[in-house]
Order: sequence, then structure tokens, then C-alpha cells
Amino acid sequence: MNFLIITHVNHIYKENQYFGYGPYIGEMNIWLKYVDEVTIVAPLKNGNILPIDLSYQFDNVKLKNVPDFSFVSLKSRIVSIFKLPIIFWYIYMEMKKADHIHLRCPGNMGLVACFVQILFPNKIKTAKYAGNWDPSSQQPWTYNLQKYLLKNTFLTKNMTVLVYGDWNNQSKNIKPFFTATYSNSEKLVIDKSKVDSCYRFLFVGSLMIGKRPLYAVKLIEKLIKIGHNVKLELYGDGEERNSLENYIRENNLEQYIFLKGNQDKGTLKKAYQKSHFVILPSKSEGWPKAIAEGMFWGCIPIATKVSCVPYMLDLGQRGILLEMNLIKDAEQIEDLMISENIFLKKSQLAMEWSRNFTTEVFEKEIAKLLIK
Repeated sequence: MNFLIITHVNHIYKENQYFGYGPYIGEMNIWLKYVDEVTIVAPLKNGNILPIDLSYQFDNVKLKNVPDFSFVSLKSRIVSIFKLPIIFWYIYMEMKKADHIHLRCPGNMGLVACFVQILFPNKIKTAKYAGNWDPSSQQPWTYNLQKYLLKNTFLTKNMTVLVYGDWNNQSKNIKPFFTATYSNSEKLVIDKSKVDSCYRFLFVGSLMIGKRPLYAVKLIEKLIKIGHNVKLELYGDGEERNSLENYIRENNLEQYIFLKGNQDKGTLKKAYQKSHFVILPSKSEGWPKAIAEGMFWGCIPIATKVSCVPYMLDLGQRGILLEMNLIKDAEQIEDLMISENIFLKKSQLAMEWSRNFTTEVFEKEIAKLLIK
């Protein structure tokens, strides 16, 4: 099987290997266990390999380098007009040769591929929509256009679309799905009862406005002010790092809040194991891996009511759904910290739920899509 992947993820070529964003590459390595050949249409960049990056575990990866593009400014829109015909042509030619077409959405490359795949109604196709599929959510117009094309079974034929969450009134090609990080062999016993008088919080994700890391910082600051011994570690990097550093310094929070930057899977795993809460006050998510990963290790998730997060947290039975009000949210957390029984119950429920979604279960579901 010649398996074609079309993605907006930037790739770097080093030491005869292609590297990219770790969570995406890690997932694709499971898909690639069931294919004979793989071709990737994606941007190829120069740069250094980051701790969060991984390489494809597949021999002879073929990558078709296409220019990255965006519509965020007038200049980028004008430049994109000249890039798009080239990208359309490359995607068309690779789709023509493929046995199975796989789209990674939402993203600019996925948007182009959503149009081009219409020309191949008889090809077997899958799409992984890693964003928020909630029909009632506010999304960028490019995301809504991708969602429209993917679920339109008149335009899009022979495709299974994997989405996060089980939503009403969906077309027949939409399949509720999930993602996974850990295997059955990693189901170690984690005892969260031995709190050393300090509750540890984790934020894992890009330091960008949409993830709202500053709210996580302010929430910890609020808990400190009302007398709790708490610490927060933020794993990730991004455009908000400087402003976060300034806020932490100006408010004398250096001994409570720590910016750890991008780290590898092993480092994150140890951080989850020693923490009590994982917090993600994001504006929009698909299936937030940081939340599912933290729950796997017994961390109580604290997250916004977006996408399928209320389902993941069982409407708050195995976590805390944020109100985005510092006083109310601090009160919710405080209630757990002063009641060990409730804390341990939620921790156990979170762990039991997340451990249903292992890499073995994920691989079995992927195999069903690829082995016909």
C-alpha cells in the first residue's frame, strides 16, 4: 500500500531522518506499521531538532516539500496566491499515485487537500480532524470550511473522518475517535495520597494566547494568596513566554512557578507522576493530550468546557471544569485540597478512565481502518 500523508506540520531533515512535532509523529508511527510505502506532502524547514520532536520509524520515507502558507495578513494572502497553484499540483500528483490518502486537519495544507481529494472519489481516504469538532463552537472560517468539505458525502466520498467527541446529527462518514500516548505496560501504580504539604500543578502545551497559560499562572497566584502551598510547572514554549516571565518576576512568584520549556516524553512522564493536578484553560481543543496524559498518572484535570472535555471529565466527576473566574475556580480547587477523600476519589476515577485509551487500543482501531 502506498500511503500518502498530507499535513501542515513542519519537518526537518537530519541524519537521513525526517523529524517533526512529537505527538503527531508518534501517532503516525502507529499508522505506518500497516503500510508498505509512505509519501508525505509537507513543508520542509531548516532548524534544530527540539526535545519535543520525534522521527518517523519507517524506512525510506519520501517527503514532497511544499511551501508553507497562511492568510493571517494581507502580505501573506498575496504571497499565498502564488504558492497555491504549486501546492495544488503537488498534492494532485501525489494523490494520483496513492492507494490510501490520509489528511491531517485542520490546517492550511489540509484545507487544500480537502478540495483536491474531491477529484479522487474512488480512492480510499481517511482524515484526522485534531481540532474542535463541536458544531456549536466558534471556529476560524478556514476550519469551518474544512469541516464542511469533510462531512459532505456528496463532495467527499470513500473517506472516514476521525473526530474527537460523539456529536449529534453527523454524516455517516464521521467516526468518533481518540488518541493515546501510553501502553498497557506503563500502567504503574501511582499513589497520590502522600502529599508533602505542597500540591503540584502542571501546564503542558504551547505558550500561546489560545492556551491561556497566564490564567493558569494567575490561578496559582490566587491559591498562594489565600494561604495554600502550591507550585506550578509549565512545559512548552511559544510567543507568550516573555510576558509570562515578566509577570512571574513582577509578582514575586519565582519560587512557586517555573517555566520548563519543551521537554521530551520521558521528562513529561516523570512530571505527571509527581504532580497532583494538570491544568489547561485553553480557548479551543480537540482531544487535549495533556489532560488525558495527566489523568493516566492520576493527576486531576482542570480544564475549560470546550470540545469533548466535559465528556473526558464526566461533567466534573473526574476533574474540574473551569468557570474562567479566578475566585470560583480557586474555590473549586481548594475544596479538593482540603478534602483528601474527594481528591483521591477524583484522582482514581481520572486514572481509571484514561487507562482505557492505551496505544494498544489505538493501534487496533487504526488497523481496522487500514486492513480491509
